[in-house]
Amino acid sequence: MTHHSGDPVRPARLARRTVLAAAAASLAAVPLLRPSHASASASATCTPLDDAAKKEIAMKLVSSAENSSLDWKAQYKYIEDIGDGRGYTAGIIGFCSGTGDMLDLVQLYTDRKPGNVLAKYLPALRSVNGTDSHDGLDPNFPRDWAKAAQDSAFQQAQNDERDRVYFNPAVSQGKSDKLGTLGQFAYYDAIVMHGDGDDPTSFRNIRKRALNKAKPPAQGGDETTYLNAFLDARVWAMKQEEAHSDTTRVDTEQRVFLRNGNLCLNTPLNWKVYGDSYHIG
Repeated sequence: MTHHSGDPVRPARLARRTVLAAAAASLAAVPLLRPSHASASASATCTPLDDAAKKEIAMKLVSSAENSSLDWKAQYKYIEDIGDGRGYTAGIIGFCSGTGDMLDLVQLYTDRKPGNVLAKYLPALRSVNGTDSHDGLDPNFPRDWAKAAQDSAFQQAQNDERDRVYFNPAVSQGKSDKLGTLGQFAYYDAIVMHGDGDDPTSFRNIRKRALNKAKPPAQGGDETTYLNAFLDARVWAMKQEEAHSDTTRVDTEQRVFLRNGNLCLNTPLNWKVYGDSYHIG
């Protein structure tokens, strides 16, 4: 790869990706250890992802990728524009001003608590929806978001919208495909990043792409084979967008659990995202 002398950040980033690609290639050469026929029915033996303890693990895993921290509850106050064309990204799941889920969240909070510190931004959130614009939000929206995040009613609204829009639909689809806890989590992580719209990289179309290659246990397929196909489709989707082109949350997290045959997402868990190591005991 060519070295751009004027760009000191880029070579390091490229080098890390090259190393990851080489590692992935060497792993690809090793035949996957398939858990015996247990994999055909992991959903029957695993604790589902919506169990309280497993859900806590799911929140930490997503937070490691979204916020480089296992402390997901510290993210209620998080807000920044990460330059991905979605405007402000904020909160425990990365609600975006440009994609409608932030608008829905602030509307829910305002329905429950009229006159809150964010209520005045509803007209602006409606007008910037579908764009990366900050019109009507700057300069005080980030400060007011952080202020709202101290309110337990706003924290609860974030939890409820996360569950309604992302967590519950992912777990429900995972259960109907008869996937174990890891598969349900793979669905959740995908829907968090890609949403579930009609575009080619949305969750439903990632799943459709996987179904063209393998069948889930509900259709008589092998769970490990299917999850590999799903993660392949997920990586493809991530690489369609520069902001998401680092695929370590799949390569050095979900693939690691899958290669270990940990379809029930049992602890201890050790993984890496963006080169940082994490552990849940």
